[in-house]
Amino acid sequence: MENPVIIFGANSIGRAAQEIFESNGNIVYGFLDDDRALHGTEIHQVSVMGATDDDEFLKLIGKKCEAFVASDDNKVRKALIKMLQEVRHIQPVNAIHKEAHIPESAELSHGNFIDMGVKVGAGVKVGNHCLLQAGTIIGAETTIADFVQVGAGAIINAGVTIEEDAFVGSGVIVVSGVTIGKGARVGAGSVVIGPVKAGETVFGNPAQPIKN
Repeated sequence: MENPVIIFGANSIGRAAQEIFESNGNIVYGFLDDDRALHGTEIHQVSVMGATDDDEFLKLIGKKCEAFVASDDNKVRKALIKMLQEVRHIQPVNAIHKEAHIPESAELSHGNFIDMGVKVGAGVKVGNHCLLQAGTIIGAETTIADFVQVGAGAIINAGVTIEEDAFVGSGVIVVSGVTIGKGARVGAGSVVIGPVKAGETVFGNPAQPIKN
């Protein structure tokens, strides 16, 4: 990536993304964040320049700057990505830590956050705008759809399918071949040994549905 990057979100993910880009030799032009209290401040010598809808900075994206969306709120993430696609006609770039392992046989789409120590197996497919936190292990031939979040230290074994908008908490273990449905949530530390239905929340060892 030759152009500098503007990071949308001066939060913990934004700060981690800054470290990733800078350690890879990329320049972070600045942050945009809707918290006005942050405007004019600096994060490791990089300015929080303004809000996420500030035309002065948006007009740079696609011409002089790339964009990365740093939010773990999928509604916010989707809205910002839609704006970038429709107004600036660009896709956000990937933030991939230099200490992550991504084999050539893996397929990555756009706008993903892949943190330190993530290990991806052969033939893995990762969709758009996913968050793979530090130390995550993704087994061979696993498919991860768009806007999936996987917490730190999770182990996803081979041949798993994780559908769009699903959330897998920190330290979760998912056995081989399981499908986690669209919008499902798996609580931290759970062991998933069977399919999780769309929209379902599960927790425990073995993971069981949580009744409302």
